[in-house]
Amino acid sequence: MNATEVILARGHPLVRGTHPTTFEVTREDALTLNGNCIIAVGADKGAAQLSPLFKSVLSREGATLITRLECRDIMVEIRSLGGPGLLLDHETDLVWRRSRFCCGRTIGICSDHVALTLPRQLIRYLGEGENLRVIMVAEAPG
Repeated sequence: MNATEVILARGHPLVRGTHPTTFEVTREDALTLNGNCIIAVGADKGAAQLSPLFKSVLSREGATLITRLECRDIMVEIRSLGGPGLLLDHETDLVWRRSRFCCGRTIGICSDHVALTLPRQLIRYLGEGENLRVIMVAEAPG
């Protein structure tokens, strides 16, 4: 069983992409230098706006999440885990984590990329305010 979500967002002049354990996409428009995990703002969805089907698939035991970030000529694929610990109820944020920590903002755990390991050209484009397309595919057994 699988489900797909597409999120549109944009970069911001304060995108730094230096956080060592997470990266985030937010519906918020503002960003400060402290938000070094945030790679895009103005997203058209937060966790709470994801479809019921997508949430159901991603929250199953053994679920995986493949996220593709597309910006200009850059495409990067991130592999993460889902699972029953995901709440997926935050109104504005989506956070991919290297750890297993779950809260309402968490969309994926044990992610193989974080802000610091994303391609630097992607971060430069986003720092110039370029658009970002986030394609997420949740897959689960059964």
